[in-house]
This record gives sequence, structure tokens and C-alpha cells, in this order.
Amino acid sequence: MSRGAGAGEARRVSPVRTRVLSGREVLSHGEAIHAVYLDAFGGPPWHEDVTHADAYLSRLALDADRSGFLAVAAFAGDDGGDGEGEGSGGGKGRMRGFCTAWTTPSPFPGGRSYPLVAAALGPRRTADWLCGSQEIDEVAVRAEERGAGLGAALVGEVTRHAPAGAAWLMTSVGAESAVRFYRRLGWRQVGHPAPGGSGVAVFLGPDHPADLTF
Repeated sequence: MSRGAGAGEARRVSPVRTRVLSGREVLSHGEAIHAVYLDAFGGPPWHEDVTHADAYLSRLALDADRSGFLAVAAFAGDDGGDGEGEGSGGGKGRMRGFCTAWTTPSPFPGGRSYPLVAAALGPRRTADWLCGSQEIDEVAVRAEERGAGLGAALVGEVTRHAPAGAAWLMTSVGAESAVRFYRRLGWRQVGHPAPGGSGVAVFLGPDHPADLTF
């Protein structure tokens, strides 16, 4: 479930250089990913701790073998700055943020929050819009890096590889900053959240070919 780059005070946006990482490459940066994950999701509304970061890293080791897996990361120093940092995992400097994605299989998965997505869209739209499309799983940006366009750059580079522009994601409807983030990037929300504002929000990427005039 993608949680966006989070809120942050708007700052001057500079060009961001990103690196595309294969499954094997992303696992070599495990220490850095663990550190970014904790930094990104340790505060509200997630309040996740080292146990959650450990679990994510374990899951990532399995996700890296998924069909169409792709990771994009940004490192300090790649934009002309300097500075080696802890947890660089072999990178030029400290990891600033990362984004991961893969191809959603068919039939549509039944674990995690997928049943909520299928219930919101129905079987036909789930199969037509999501199966075979690129699914963004996680976007994590260090708190100090927010507001400068890093999250948008990571998502943009990942979705540049989406088949025919077909990309989608789900996020918590309670994560207001994530919902605003994707809307600002032109993602289109589909489906309807559960009563009381709970559940997941499903977004289609700006270039997804789905016809939403229904």
C-alpha cells in the first residue's frame, strides 16, 4: 500500500536525479531502505517502529522476485552535492527516498488489502484496470527531504516504465497527505471509501488508459 511522500513545507524544487534498481540491486541497499522507511513512517499518522521496518525489509526480499519488479531511489550527492552517509548500502551518499512497484498479476491477489480494492471496483474493472498494470507499492521519503519534489520525481520515474501508462496504487483514505499528494500529481481516485472514511483509496495514474466516464 503506497503512502506517498508525506506532507512538508513547500521549498524550492530542484531537478532530482534518480537511479533505477533491479531486485538484486535494491536488496544490496537494505540498510539504507530500512533507515529511510523508519524516517518516513515513524511519525504521524503511521507511528511505525523498527519492528515494522524489519518486517518491510523481509517482505521486500520476496517482492523483489515479483514479475515486473522495479525500484527507484535517490541518493545524496547524485544532484551535485557531497556527503557520504550512514546506511548508503554502497551508494554515493545517504539514501534520500525510494519507490517500489511491480506488475499486478492475474487473477487479482486475495491477500493484504486487495479484497477491499476488488470490492470497490467490482470484478470487471479490477481485471481490466489493474491486472497487468504497474502497481506502486511504497513511496518513502525522509522527512527532511519533503516539499522539494523528491517524491514526485520518484513516482514519475517509476511510472515512466508502466506498460501503456497503466499504473495504479492503493493508499489509506485516512492518510490525507498521501491522498493530496497523488491528486496533485494528476492521479485519479476511483471507487468509494467505506462509510466513515475508513478503508483504502484506489488511484489510477495520470496516463492510465481506463475510461472513467461510467
